[in-house]
Amino acid sequence: MENPKVQEILEKQVLTVAKAVEEKIDEEIAAMDRLDSDDLDAIRERRLQQMKKMAEKRSRWIGLGHGEYSEIPAEKDFFSIVKASERVVCHFYRENWPCKVMDKHLSILAKQHMETRFVKIHAEKSPFLAERLKIVVLPTLALIKNAKVDDYVVGFDELGGTDEFATEDLEERLGKAQVIFSEGESSLHASKSGAQTKRSVRQSSNADSSDSD
Repeated sequence: MENPKVQEILEKQVLTVAKAVEEKIDEEIAAMDRLDSDDLDAIRERRLQQMKKMAEKRSRWIGLGHGEYSEIPAEKDFFSIVKASERVVCHFYRENWPCKVMDKHLSILAKQHMETRFVKIHAEKSPFLAERLKIVVLPTLALIKNAKVDDYVVGFDELGGTDEFATEDLEERLGKAQVIFSEGESSLHASKSGAQTKRSVRQSSNADSSDSD
């Protein structure tokens, strides 16, 4: 049987929390009541301007190739791409299993984070860039802000040391580097699918697994 004193304490705590919530709601209602039509019009206008600005941003981002994960066709194109977008995640890859794992995660994040350009470039066909940016381990992600490489994600060491990492693990790492918005407020999909981000991209019967090195 439950201790009556413990029950009494719990009831008091619940009542205290309920009262605090009720007071907060009352304050918000009172604040709304104090707003006149001019205040409401100003709030509405400010919100419309914010929405217009975001729509213009999205339109510009789409024009630059944001929202999709694409390949840089030639080494010389790298510079114009990173100068055009404020935030770029560039995957230096080769044709092997680890890089294909990274591809699948980046394809998901490119759609979720419209604010950032996601691209890939073949490291072995880009010797100048690979040497200049000291790319040794593949896959390597160059995290670029304002046309300058700000950080790197090298291999899977920071993602649990395994190719079984979840998309959200990579998302968290990119968010810490501030190369994506952590809340994804500028993404095409404001609400993420938990099943999609949690799912590992490993497929047990993938013939490419033998190509890893």
